[in-house]
Amino acid sequence: MDGRFNTIAGWVLGAGIVLLGATLVTEELFKAERPETMGYPIAGVEEEGEEGAAAEQPIAHFLQTADAGRGEAVFRKCSACHNAEQGGANGTGPNLWASMGAPLAHVAGYAYSDALRSKGGSWGWEEMSQWLRSPRAFAQGTKMTFAGLSDPQDRADVMLFLNQRGGSLQIPPPPAAAPAEANAAEGNAVEGNAAEGDVGGPAANQAAPAPAAH
Repeated sequence: MDGRFNTIAGWVLGAGIVLLGATLVTEELFKAERPETMGYPIAGVEEEGEEGAAAEQPIAHFLQTADAGRGEAVFRKCSACHNAEQGGANGTGPNLWASMGAPLAHVAGYAYSDALRSKGGSWGWEEMSQWLRSPRAFAQGTKMTFAGLSDPQDRADVMLFLNQRGGSLQIPPPPAAAPAEANAAEGNAVEGNAAEGDVGGPAANQAAPAPAAH
């Protein structure tokens, strides 16, 4: 009886040892490191963040092609809380007539948040663009609950519409080309000159040397 028990116990112990060894071998074979960046990259989609923000053109670029009609259509998203009519009453948000170029928190009788009232400055093109892009980032603690307009062309269109509603700002000139763009344009010009020489430019018009006399 004891011999049979010992035999069974030995089988169980051996099976356990084999199972433990197989588990360790399997873990080593299929071991994978946790990737630093989770998820799968999608071709053509840029990650949001500082690099994406830095890549955006200055708002003056989009103001060159801004359209007040489009801006009025986008402004309908704001009309639940604001109006832009001369003499219009304040709603959940202040009346926006003559807001472009005016000081921040300028509407008399409206209870602005301390965050906006203490910020100072005026509603210039850049300031209004930053506000429309993300009110909370522009003035942390603002009462404004609107998430913002991520499309800079939408922001430029809305600002042009508001500027025509009693605003006082002039459209800024287009921004100067970035150094990288200027260098690329210069490189293209150099390549163009080289190609001209290949097909009949100054280099091609030079006479070929006469063969030496024998």
